[in-house]
Amino acid sequence: MCGHCCNSDLSLLTEVFNDMNGNGDNLISVLQKAQDIYGYLPTDVLYEIAEKTGNSPAKVMGVATFYTQFRLKKVGKYLILLCKGTACHVNGADSIEKAICEELKIQDGDTTEDGLFSLKTVACLGCCSLSPVMMINEDTYGSLTPAKTVEILREIRGREAK
Repeated sequence: MCGHCCNSDLSLLTEVFNDMNGNGDNLISVLQKAQDIYGYLPTDVLYEIAEKTGNSPAKVMGVATFYTQFRLKKVGKYLILLCKGTACHVNGADSIEKAICEELKIQDGDTTEDGLFSLKTVACLGCCSLSPVMMINEDTYGSLTPAKTVEILREIRGREAK
């Protein structure tokens, strides 16, 4: 055992490690599958991956922190990806970010206290014609204004309150 706080059900990783066939070179793939299982990469999971893949904990952590696809903190039920690419920036992404932060009382990379929303700014969502744009889970919202953004967030919060 890793000797670190083990709150995660590490047995969920058994199939991932079985699929490796003893090949520890598939570190990125193992991290991706682990994140799919847990929603993020808890510390105890990173240590377990290091042990089972024959990599040092430092190497596993280095890979997990280098690639932006990996999350080390639990995210909310609704993950907001706010585009900060050129088209979105020019069309007001900063004012959209400000509206989100003020409405939810969080900053980029944070999760609301109730665990409902997380905010992550990204370089590009590939929806330039809809700029400024954000995705909330699988739904895309474009041609945003600060008011429209707040309305969307309040609508989701209202649905969740029911």
